[in-house]
Amino acid sequence: MKNQSALITGGTSGIGFATAELLVSRGVNVAISGHRPQDGERTLPQLQATAKKGAQASFISNDVRSEDAVKEMVQQVVADFARLDMAVNNAGIATDTAVPIAQSKTDDFRVMIDTNVMGVDYCMKYPAAQMKAQGAGQIVNLASVAGLNGIAGGSAYCATKHAVVGLTKAAALDYAADNLRINAVAPGIILTPMAVPHSEENPKEADTTAMGALHPMNRIGQPEEVANAIAWLLSEEASFVTGHILCVDGGFQAT
Repeated sequence: MKNQSALITGGTSGIGFATAELLVSRGVNVAISGHRPQDGERTLPQLQATAKKGAQASFISNDVRSEDAVKEMVQQVVADFARLDMAVNNAGIATDTAVPIAQSKTDDFRVMIDTNVMGVDYCMKYPAAQMKAQGAGQIVNLASVAGLNGIAGGSAYCATKHAVVGLTKAAALDYAADNLRINAVAPGIILTPMAVPHSEENPKEADTTAMGALHPMNRIGQPEEVANAIAWLLSEEASFVTGHILCVDGGFQAT
């Protein structure tokens, strides 16, 4: 992976940041993006301290809901690192936790579609064009077990993550003959700020007993465990893998 470059959306916390740390430790130039500049100011020094083999790290303030902003972000990464070899589309939100569909808010659904679906679409569209021009590339999208199952009280979130699965499989077929691999990971419940509020500030104090019991392994996952799966999909060790949805879920999908 040395001398390659990666763009990771939602890269200032949770799975995105764990993936960024892993890649820079392997010599990959990494640009992380987020919509809050203060998050970049907080996390970028940590990332730079982790970098090995001359790797560089940068932060781009960006809103994945804007197609123009995503296009500019990809152009900036190419300008900074001369190429774009990997894209990890991690940015996503959940606003309908434990709400039956009759009580759901249409505006919340639209916001999730803009971020979780259109954002992923934009963040495949422009990296794919760049990677095809280069002659190679890898994209990994963040789906979810909610993209493979129904989750009570999460109809809108499930719909958006099912869409990510569909986008991944279709786009993988579009570029299968172009040395451009597109896959996704489908995590179970992971110790991230979105899944477990305040977990980033006080991970040891987060009560995850009930959530852990939903998985056959009787615990929730760690961001680093998903990052390892993403890094494998990005690597040449997965050179014959495309259009695949890799579950990292403690056995949830097997039940």
